[in-house]
Formats: sequence, C-alpha cells, structure tokens
Amino acid sequence: MATTQIAPAARQRLLPPQTGRAGFGDALRSEFTKIKSTRSTYWTLLALVVVCVGIGALACAGTALHPQGVSPTNFDATQQSLAGLYVGQLVIAVLGALTITSEYSTGMIRTTLSVQPRRGVVFAAKAVVFAVVSLVIGLITSFGSFFIGQAILSSHHLSVTLGDPNVLRAVIGGALFLTACGMLAYGLGAILRHTAAAISAAIGLLFVLTVLVQFLPHTWQNNVDKWMPALAGSQIWTTKATGGPDLFSAWPGFAVLAGYAAVAIIAGLVCFRTRDA
Repeated sequence: MATTQIAPAARQRLLPPQTGRAGFGDALRSEFTKIKSTRSTYWTLLALVVVCVGIGALACAGTALHPQGVSPTNFDATQQSLAGLYVGQLVIAVLGALTITSEYSTGMIRTTLSVQPRRGVVFAAKAVVFAVVSLVIGLITSFGSFFIGQAILSSHHLSVTLGDPNVLRAVIGGALFLTACGMLAYGLGAILRHTAAAISAAIGLLFVLTVLVQFLPHTWQNNVDKWMPALAGSQIWTTKATGGPDLFSAWPGFAVLAGYAAVAIIAGLVCFRTRDA
C-alpha cells in the first residue's frame, strides 16, 4: 500500500496553532494537579485535622472535668479549644517543606523547569496553591476544633459563641496562623532544597527556639519572647491577653510571624532563581 506523504507546509497547517508559552494560570493548574495527586498530601492534611481537633477536645474535656479552678473572667475558652494548633503548626510545616523539596528529591524539578522555564512563575504558583490549600484546611480545622470544644465546655457554662468579642477573629486567626507556619516552611524548603533539613529548620524556629528562650534570665525573656515567631503568631488565636504584658497583641503578633515567613519566601525565591536545579 502506498504511503501518502504530507508536505512540510501542509503538515504545519494540520497541527493546532501554538498559543504561546505557558502562563501563570497554566502553572497554577499544574501545581494544583501535583499537590492533589500526591498521597502524602492527604495523609498530612488528615493528620492535621485529627491532631488539632483531638488535642483541643482533650484540653476542653480536662477543663470540664475539673472546672473548680477555672475563673470565667480569665479563662479563654476559644484558645482552649484551639490548643491543638500548637502541634498543628509542626504538621503543616511538614507539608510546606514537602511542597517544594519533594521535586528536588525525585529530580522532577528539572522536568518542571523544562516545561516552564520562568522560575519565578513556578515558585509563585507553588506558593499560591499551597497557601490556598493551607488556608482552606486551616479554616476547617479551626472551626471544627472550636465547635467541638465549645460543645464540651457548655456543660459547665464555660463556652463562648462566635458572636462574643474577638472570638470570630481568633478562630479565623487560627487558620491564618497555620497558613503562615506552612509558608515559612515552604520558604525554608526552597532555601535548603532538602526535606529533612527544611522540616528540622522549621521545627527549630517554630518550636525548639521558643522552648530554649524559656531558659534565658527572666529579664531577657520579656524582650525576646515577643519576637519568637510561633509565640508572637499564636496571639492571633486568643481572645484575652496571655503570656504577660510584654507580648504583642493579636495582629502585631501575627505580623511578626508573617514577617518571618516573608523573609524565608523572599530568600527562597532568590535561591530558586539563581541556583541550578
């Protein structure tokens, strides 16, 4: 059977027209496909919800079992129900680091950059997708922890509602806190390009550093505590002043945590754009 030969000019006419290089929207779709097709994403997010809701429920149950020493004036029912965020910050940090470092460990970053050579677009798309996922799951976690915790506390008339002063801000603030912690780890992952190193650095900044500061002389603690990222950021999910008068209030404290995350992300972007894949 004779084979029909198609002239180069005719072949060019048969091909779909080129639409130009991939843009930011294409990069977003690609990164969203990656994050939702990775099994570790689902397990990490599930662990985040279970840990935060579970610890918050246990903290509220402990208060409900021994309500005698609780002063309604000083008791922060919202913070009690969100107590799991202390551990949740470490869980979301793991996912934040994996979002950028997993492609380095598998070598897939070279494929990604060959398809989309504009590194700034790739970095921004990864950051936006992860931030949206973190914020959504953070809202689910915070509101779930709050409602379950308040249901437990209501038996002793210690519960609050979303309409009470600062409560809604604190619950939404819990989601913002988790998102900022995850973005900090994302920036560290871009700098270090190694999963274990990035997770260790994030845990060191968010948890270990806060613990080590407690061994400083008391006069030093008053000036250093308020600049610790996790301690400053945690003020966003409280409704009453805690930890002493020297700590920042809710939004300034969250700004400190966001500042750490911003510095890490900017440094990560510089490294991502200037170093070989």
